[in-house]
Amino acid sequence: MSTSTAPTSVRLAVIPGDGIGPEVVNEGLKVLNAAVGNEVSFETTEYDLGARLWHKTGETLPDSVLAEIRQHDVILLGAIGDPGVPSGVLERGLLLRLRFTLDHYVNLRPARLYPGVTSPLAPHVLENGLDFVVVREGTEGPYVGNGGAVRTGTPHEIATEVSVNTAFGIDRVVRDAFRRAAARPRKHLTLVHKHNVLTHAGHLWRRTVEAVNAEFPDVTTDYLHVDAATIFMVQNPGRFDVIVTDNLFGDIITDIAGAIAGGIGLAASGNINPDRSAAPSMFEPVHGSAPDIAGQGKADPTATVLSVGMLLEHIGLDKAAQKVEQAVAEDLAARGDRVRTTSEIGEAIASRLA
Repeated sequence: MSTSTAPTSVRLAVIPGDGIGPEVVNEGLKVLNAAVGNEVSFETTEYDLGARLWHKTGETLPDSVLAEIRQHDVILLGAIGDPGVPSGVLERGLLLRLRFTLDHYVNLRPARLYPGVTSPLAPHVLENGLDFVVVREGTEGPYVGNGGAVRTGTPHEIATEVSVNTAFGIDRVVRDAFRRAAARPRKHLTLVHKHNVLTHAGHLWRRTVEAVNAEFPDVTTDYLHVDAATIFMVQNPGRFDVIVTDNLFGDIITDIAGAIAGGIGLAASGNINPDRSAAPSMFEPVHGSAPDIAGQGKADPTATVLSVGMLLEHIGLDKAAQKVEQAVAEDLAARGDRVRTTSEIGEAIASRLA
């Protein structure tokens, strides 16, 4: 679902990040260049953000760097995380700050089982296929940081995390999900929430889906509590087409989706601001920084390559995006049990684009 006409030049901000991030990003850029050839000029600027910067300066995302990144057309990110940095510092200070400041209110995560890829699910469970996309709200919910703690470190400590849900924020992500559903063959949308106990937020989501559905009469809808959705994901994933959900539930079910579609190493994502004139969107693999294998050439760059495909589609380079996905599909079908290095996988996919 591209959002613009094809550009002739693109300003790309690259954040390799931590752990295996630089390795997989290198292969992603290799495939990107092979896919676009000489048709589009990419002006790439690399930003050293992540654990190294924090250890050196104590900063996560300086205001001046954020201002520079905002001037780009799109962002490619590798992975963020380091066991030497306190939990939450990089996540909140870098990842979430980028998402919130650049208004990445659509977190898009496809789940597709490619031919040749083995799922942990039994073959009979996959009779109806596995090809759906999760549209996760990215700027609200319990991740906004609205909460606090008192009496910290005592037996009477109180900690709160407030889930923030606005009619405006829900409406715009629901509309995006309906547009995506309307463009797919099955034209089906599932709302995932927990409105039987989260009655205030849950019913706002439910009412919004019902209201917007009237503008998309060709799209059928249903609803699942989040716990039921996890059951169906492993018992009948073929029932899903487009899922729309909030920030926290989306974070959880997309990892399940990645696992059943062949593993987190194949899971791509986009943090999208559909208004390209307002701020650049950011594309990244779902997996983490995997510091235990960093620098060993063991990381599978396929999720990053698929994220590059999503990036190309977002900026209007639909043909290049389709070529990338096809090259990945062919590589996965031919991969078998061979063990290849990170660069060997990247080279194999890029060679199919020559």
